Amino acid sequence: MTSQVTEAELEGLLRKALHTTGTGARWAADSDEMWCRVTPGSGTRREQGWKLHVSATAASAPAVLGKALEVLLREESAFKFARSLDRVSALNSRATPRGSSGKFITVYPRSDAEAARLAHELHEATAGLAGPRILSDQPYVAHSLVHYRYGSFVGRRRLSDDGLLVWFIEDPDGNPVEDKRTGQYSPPSWAVCPFPTTVPVVPGASEGTDGAGGADGAKAPVLLGGRFAVREAIRHTNKGGVYRGADVRTGALVVIKEARPHVEADSSGCDVRDWLRAEARTLEKLKGTGLVPEPLALFEHGGHLFLAQEEVPGVTLRTWVAEHFRDVGAERYRADAVAQVARLVDLVAAAHARGCVLRDFTPGNVMVRPDGELRLIDLELAVLQDEAALPTRVGTPGFSAPERLADAPVSPTGDYYSLGATACFVLAGKVPNLLPEEPAVRTTEQRLAAWLTACTGPLRLPDGLAETVLGLMKDDPAERWGPARAREAVRRTYPLPPQNRSAARPPGNARRDASRSDGRPRDAVSGTVDRAVTGIVGHLIASMTPGDEGRLWPVSTMAGEADPCTVQQGAAGVLAVLTRCWELTGDDRLPELISTAGHWIAGRTDLRSPRPGLHFGGRGTAWALYDAGRAVDDPGLTDHALALALAPQQSTPHHDITHGSAGSGLAAVHLWHRTGDPRFAELVVDAADRLVAAARRDPSGVSWPVPAEAVSSEGGTRYLGFAHGSAGIGCFLLAAATVSRRPEHRDLAVEVGERLLGDAVLTGEAAQWPAQAGDLPTAPYWCHGAAGIGTFLVRLWQATGDDRFGELARRSTYAVTERASRAALGQCHGLAGNGDFLLDMADATGDPVHRAMAEDLARLIVSERAHRHAQVVFPNEYGDVSTSWSDGSAGILAFLLRIRHADPRHWMVRMPV
Repeated sequence: MTSQVTEAELEGLLRKALHTTGTGARWAADSDEMWCRVTPGSGTRREQGWKLHVSATAASAPAVLGKALEVLLREESAFKFARSLDRVSALNSRATPRGSSGKFITVYPRSDAEAARLAHELHEATAGLAGPRILSDQPYVAHSLVHYRYGSFVGRRRLSDDGLLVWFIEDPDGNPVEDKRTGQYSPPSWAVCPFPTTVPVVPGASEGTDGAGGADGAKAPVLLGGRFAVREAIRHTNKGGVYRGADVRTGALVVIKEARPHVEADSSGCDVRDWLRAEARTLEKLKGTGLVPEPLALFEHGGHLFLAQEEVPGVTLRTWVAEHFRDVGAERYRADAVAQVARLVDLVAAAHARGCVLRDFTPGNVMVRPDGELRLIDLELAVLQDEAALPTRVGTPGFSAPERLADAPVSPTGDYYSLGATACFVLAGKVPNLLPEEPAVRTTEQRLAAWLTACTGPLRLPDGLAETVLGLMKDDPAERWGPARAREAVRRTYPLPPQNRSAARPPGNARRDASRSDGRPRDAVSGTVDRAVTGIVGHLIASMTPGDEGRLWPVSTMAGEADPCTVQQGAAGVLAVLTRCWELTGDDRLPELISTAGHWIAGRTDLRSPRPGLHFGGRGTAWALYDAGRAVDDPGLTDHALALALAPQQSTPHHDITHGSAGSGLAAVHLWHRTGDPRFAELVVDAADRLVAAARRDPSGVSWPVPAEAVSSEGGTRYLGFAHGSAGIGCFLLAAATVSRRPEHRDLAVEVGERLLGDAVLTGEAAQWPAQAGDLPTAPYWCHGAAGIGTFLVRLWQATGDDRFGELARRSTYAVTERASRAALGQCHGLAGNGDFLLDMADATGDPVHRAMAEDLARLIVSERAHRHAQVVFPNEYGDVSTSWSDGSAGILAFLLRIRHADPRHWMVRMPV
C-alpha cells in the first residue's frame, strides 16, 4: 500500500477487511472529522481501564492499519483510528501536545487479560513498521508501535476546582480522579498493570529528562553522548526537548537540542531528525562568523538525535521586547526599539551575504546578548546556497511569508517578510493576527496598514518606520523591500531626533483636548465601530446552535473548557451582552434569540448546588438570566434566575471574584438592586462577613491567600488583581458596605487600597503591579494588572475622596495605553477590558482624555477584525475565533457598545457617590 492512500481509501481498508474476513455483520463503523470508530454489535464497553495505542507515520499508516485490522476484527474490543493521512500527520506534528501525539489507533479492551493479549498480537503484527514513541504511554516492548496507559474509555467529564471541565476516571472507592493526558506515563497507583515487565525509559530521550538537574538538585544530571551533562530542560515539545548543560570535557556551557524519530514525518520518511542535521550543517557553514552559536557535536543517544552547541548568554528577542519595555518604560523603549530594528536588518543581510536563507526568522529565533549583539538560533529550516531544501510548509504564523507556508521555492524575499514582521513585533509588541476574510476583498497588506495606522497614535512611531514594515511585508514577494532599502529607511530615524524625543510623551499628556490622535474625525471612528457592532451581532446570531446539547455558542478551548452556561466562557456571558444590545439598539432580531438562549441555559443549570463565583459560578449565570428575562418580559427566565441565585451554593475555599465569595456577593448586590428582595441583602452581608473573617494581615497589608485546598499548586499565593485577588475583593466590599451599612466592610476595602498603594511599581508616568507582591510587574490587564486594579481604585477614590487612590488610578491609564499595541483584544487579557477601565475613568473624572484613550483602543480592536460575508469576527489571544465574554466577540461587543452608548459596565454595580 503506497503513501498516496486517500481518506476514502484509508476507511476503504476497513471495508475491505470486513468483507474479506466475513465479519461485516459483527461491526458498526461511523466517522467524524478526525476518527473512524469501530464498535462490535455485541458486548458491553467498559468505562475505564487499560487501553492500547498504536502509532504510525503518514507513510506507514496504511500498512499499520492493515496489520492491526487482521488482529482486531477477530476480537470484540472497540477501536478507532485516524481517518486520513492528513490526520495522521497532524497527530505527529511538532506542534501537537505531547499528551496527544502519535495515537493513530486506540483500542478499548474488554478486560485486562484481553488488553495484554491484544498488545502482544498487535506488537507482533506491526513489528518492523515505522511510528513515533507515544509519550503519554508505556511502550509494550522496546521500539514497539504498541503502547498502553490506564484511562477513560468514555467521555466522562466534570468541573475541576478551578471551574474547567476535565476528563475523569474513578478510584476503587468511586471517587473522581482527573484523567490527565500529559507527556509522561503516570498510571494511577491503584491500577494493577497486566503487561510484561515495564520497558526502562532511555535516559536522555525527551521522556527521560523531564526535571533533570532541577532547581532542587534532587536529580542527578543526565549524561548525553558520554560528554554533555544535562542540567535543566528549557522546553519540551513533541519534536523533542531543548536542554541546558555543560561539556564535561571543557566545562563550557552548552545547549542541546533533541529530535525524536518520526515526528513531522512526510511521505518520503523525512522527519525532524533531518531538520536537525540541516541545522548542524548550517552552523558549520557559519562557524566563526559571530552570527550563530558555535557547533560542538551531532550524535545519537537512545535512538534520538542530538545537536550540542555553545550556549549564547542573554535572552531571546521575544523576551527582550517584553522585559525591556517593562523595565525602562515607553519613552526609552521607543528609541531602543528603533536601534534594535537596525541590528535586525544587518543580521539578516549578513546571513544572506553568506549564502544562508533563514526561512524561519522570528523573535524566538534571535538571541540578544548582554552586550546587545544578536545571534541567530534554531536554524533547522535554514537553507544554504546550492543545497537542496527540505520541503516543508512548517513555519511561524504571522512571521512566515504566506508563500513560505505553501512551500514555495526558497527565496530571500521570504526572509524580507519575516524581517518586517519581526521589526513590527519589536516596535509594536506584536504582529496582528489577520484572520482570513470571506470574500477576501481587502488584501493582507491593506489590513496590516490599517492596523499600523491605528497604532500610530499610541506608539508615537518616528516617521518612516510603519512604511518600512509595510515595505518589507508586501504581499507580492517581488515588491518587498530588501535589507539595503530597509537599512536606509531605519537609519533616517535612528538615532531619534531630539524633537521626536520630546514629542514621545505618554499619550494622555499629549491629548488633553481629547482630539483624535491621527486627525480623523470622531464620526468616522464611530461609523467604523457601528459597522463592527452590526457584524459582531450578525456573527453571534448566526453561530448560535440551540440544538446542540453541549455548547450554545462556539468558544476557544485552548485554555481549557468551562461550564457551557457560565459567564466567563459560556452562554451567560454572550446572553448578557446581547440583552444589553437589545436594550440599547432595539435590534428586532434579538428578543426571540434572547428568549431561546435563556431557556437553553435555564434547562442546563443545576438548582440543587450551584458553584460559587461570578464568572465561573451560578450567580453570574443568574444575573444574566434575570436581566434577560426582564428585557424580554419572560417570567419563566426571571423566576428560574431567582431560584438559581437563592439556591444553597457548594462550599468554597475561594475568596475571589471569578470563583469565590466576592463574586457570589457582587451578583447578590446586583440582584438586590434589581429586586429589593431582602434575601439578597442577607447574601451580600454573609459574603462580606466571610471575607472579613478570611482576611490575613502581615507587615505589607491585608490579603486573602489562595487556600491549599482550592488550587494546591497555588496554595498561599496572595494575588493583587481583580479577577483572583485583593482588588476584586475590595471592589465587592465597597459595594457590600452600601448594602450592609457596616463600617468594617468599607474599612476593609480601604485597607486593600492601602496595600495596593504600597505594591505599585511606578515607571515614568505609569503605575503597574505584580500579580503577587514581590514579583515583577505583570501586563496591565483586568485579570491581574493595572486595568483591573485601576477599576477598583477609581471606585475607592469616588467612595472616599482620597486623592492618592485617584492619582494611582490615573497613572494606571498610562500603563494601559502605553501597551495598547501589544495587547490581545478580549476582556480578560486585552483591549476590551482595558478600554472598559478607561471609560470608567472618563465617567468618574469627567476628563475627556480618558474617552479619547478608549476610542484609540476601540480603533485598534476594529482594525484587527475579519469580515466573513455580513459577519465580523476577531482573533483571540490563541488565534482562534471565540464568542465568549472573556476572550471573544461578546466581551469585545460589550466594550464597543459602551463606546457608542455611554452604558454602565458589565458585571459591575453602581455605587452611591
